[in-house]
Amino acid sequence: MKQKSKTVGLYFGSFNPIHTGHLIVAQYMIENTDIDTLWFVVSRLNPLKTPAGLLEDEKRFELVRLATEDNPLTEACDIEFSLPSPSYTVDTLAELEKRCPDTEFCLVMGQDNISTFHLWKDYRSILSSHRIFVYPRPHCESCELLSHPSVTLTSAPMIDISSTYIRQCVAENKSIRYIVAEKVREKIERENYYK
Repeated sequence: MKQKSKTVGLYFGSFNPIHTGHLIVAQYMIENTDIDTLWFVVSRLNPLKTPAGLLEDEKRFELVRLATEDNPLTEACDIEFSLPSPSYTVDTLAELEKRCPDTEFCLVMGQDNISTFHLWKDYRSILSSHRIFVYPRPHCESCELLSHPSVTLTSAPMIDISSTYIRQCVAENKSIRYIVAEKVREKIERENYYK
């Protein structure tokens, strides 16, 4: 089998909005695993979540772009916007492998997501061909998949920030300074997002 030229970590999410917890996890993964670069894959709609309060795709993508533009090892990825809906990780991975055959793609996800991973479409196929780096999340129990050979539970810092909390702060006219990147905060305030 041909050696892949680089390893890209894929961090999927709605990023509604992206916050410093996401960015800290990304930097940790780049510095403490063999991931060369990390792409924030902005999802249109998570088949396991309801879309209530979801900012439009392009607006969320722009917030991720703003949050990542100063770090050359991270970038915003909107590939799911051009794929059939609903978006499934296995399909996105197949498309990325078609477009970038010399790249190894691995997943980055929270411990809360690995506990429901068995509900994902073709999850066994993903496990058999991709590594998964898991970061700890508050109040999460251990699960059987954490012992799978393709899964690595990292020691990334546990950041208890949620996008829901950020949206609530904005709606209540409370500051989100330091919870999101400054450019993201400025854009949210300027455009009156989440009001």
